[in-house]
Amino acid sequence: QLQVAESGGGLVQPGGSLRLSCVASGFTLDYYAVAWFRQEPGKQREGVSCISSSGSDTDYADSVKGRFTISRDNAKNTVYLQMNSLKPEDTGIYYCALDYGHYCSGFSVYEVDYWGQGTVVTVSS
Repeated sequence: QLQVAESGGGLVQPGGSLRLSCVASGFTLDYYAVAWFRQEPGKQREGVSCISSSGSDTDYADSVKGRFTISRDNAKNTVYLQMNSLKPEDTGIYYCALDYGHYCSGFSVYEVDYWGQGTVVTVSS
């Protein structure tokens, strides 16, 4: 069974950190560009960061640049999003999106072959 699952969300105070994980099961992530999307309450889902299949290329939305770091461990079939200096406006549901055979399109992907189910991040004091 092919599955993509995110984890690592939670409640954190402003200035805190979280590390999100996106794990694929039933198939290998090796040939997929992977992007993290965020959906804030009442808004559309938007790209936050992307990493190419090899891991050599990464990009970030201006709102998270310098605070978030995307990485991948293909041996563990996992992509990470390290989020530091979190702000209340980072609150939302975070999804990972997989695009087979393509590079990143900026901090997003060209098309989504798989979505995860999302993990909730709440930044609040």
